[in-house]
Amino acid sequence: AFETEVGYFSRTKYDLPYQYLPSLEALADWCSVLVIAVRAGADNVNVIDADILRRLGGDGHVVNISRGSVIDEKALVAALTDGTIAGAGLDVFAQEPHAPDALTALPNVVLSPHLGGHTLESHVAMQDCVLANLDAFFAGTPLPYK
Repeated sequence: AFETEVGYFSRTKYDLPYQYLPSLEALADWCSVLVIAVRAGADNVNVIDADILRRLGGDGHVVNISRGSVIDEKALVAALTDGTIAGAGLDVFAQEPHAPDALTALPNVVLSPHLGGHTLESHVAMQDCVLANLDAFFAGTPLPYK
């Protein structure tokens, strides 16, 4: 979009027309907008910490659309307050659904409710996945959606 270069890091390298970077650190060094879209899990807790935010830099922005547990919220508040990064866009927080006062008071943060999954299309798609899994289960075949 908007003639933007896109790069990504994932534990799996996919056949995509985008630049693959070998680590989260390398991605943060490379980009100016870091969009976080990962699953919740113990291996992702506070994966965006003070070091990653420092690597993003003073012109950098972090956007988290996954889970609040992914970003070290104290490190994020510090980075936003002292100019380590320029800004953040968040629709998830460490203590859902409450955004901490330390974030709501900052002028360089955009906050919104986590509504991405609440569209008619997403609900129909989720129902289709459940039905396909049920059909496969009762047919004794591998589940298409895990």
